Amino acid sequence: MSFRERPAAKSLPEAAEVLGIPPRSIVKTLVVKRSDDSCLFALVPGDRAISWPKLRALVGVNRLQLAPPDLAHAATGYERGTIVPVGSTNDLPIFADESIVGERIAMGAGAHGYSMFVDADAIIASYGAVVADITKPLDAD
Repeated sequence: MSFRERPAAKSLPEAAEVLGIPPRSIVKTLVVKRSDDSCLFALVPGDRAISWPKLRALVGVNRLQLAPPDLAHAATGYERGTIVPVGSTNDLPIFADESIVGERIAMGAGAHGYSMFVDADAIIASYGAVVADITKPLDAD
C-alpha cells in the first residue's frame, strides 16, 4: 500500500489524468444504504456504475440506494470523495466488482488531495469482500 499526494480534482477522469492512470484503475468506494438504514461498501471501477438489479440480487434485498452524505460520514468517518474501507469507523460488508480482481488500484485515502494505491486482491482478502459482477458501463441504462 502506498499513498500519493495530488492536486484536488473536480472529477474522476481529472483525478485519473493527474495520477497518470486510466479511470478504470480508480476504484470508487461507495456507501450503499439498505432500507433498514444499515450500510455496505460497493467497490466500483471508475469507468463503471453500480448495477442496482445485480447488487440487490446479490445482497438479497428489494431496495438499495446511495447513502446520503451525512449517513455515509456517520457510517465511515470519511467525507465523500475520501471514503475507503481501510480505517472506516464501522466494519461494513464489502461487495467488490469482479473486474478489479488482480489489479493494482487507486482509492480514496481518507483525506482530500491524497490517493491510496493498493492491490485489489489484498483489500478483498483482508476484508472478506464478496466478489461478483455488480456493475454496468457508465452509459448503460
